[in-house]
Amino acid sequence: MNYKEFVGQVQHRLEYAQFGPAVRASRAVLTTLGERLQEGEATDLASPLPMEIDRYLTEANHGQRFDYQEFLDRIAERGGLDRADANYHAQQLLAVVAEVVPPGNIEKVRGQLPEDFEPLFEHVEIDE
Repeated sequence: MNYKEFVGQVQHRLEYAQFGPAVRASRAVLTTLGERLQEGEATDLASPLPMEIDRYLTEANHGQRFDYQEFLDRIAERGGLDRADANYHAQQLLAVVAEVVPPGNIEKVRGQLPEDFEPLFEHVEIDE
């Protein structure tokens, strides 16, 4: 999947009429996820993504420890959203990422995050 296809999927899932808000949503969610993950996991998750998108994960300040509510607060602040919309954006972004990366990469991310992050994976479909 190339950059335009990825952002187009995000745009479709979030029902944005324009490309720009989908890019901003991608940046807000993936940068915040990158901050929560260890560097190796962020790199593994990012590697199959388009290079314009993978940098949000790889250039984050990795290994920070915060709970799911703080995760949503950071996305909300970056994206100019309320917490409910931040949650929806995060879930939809991860679902798009899960369509691109191998299932094992998503499972590694899931395994690294605390249990309170489980809502993040609500829309992720993994084919066993």
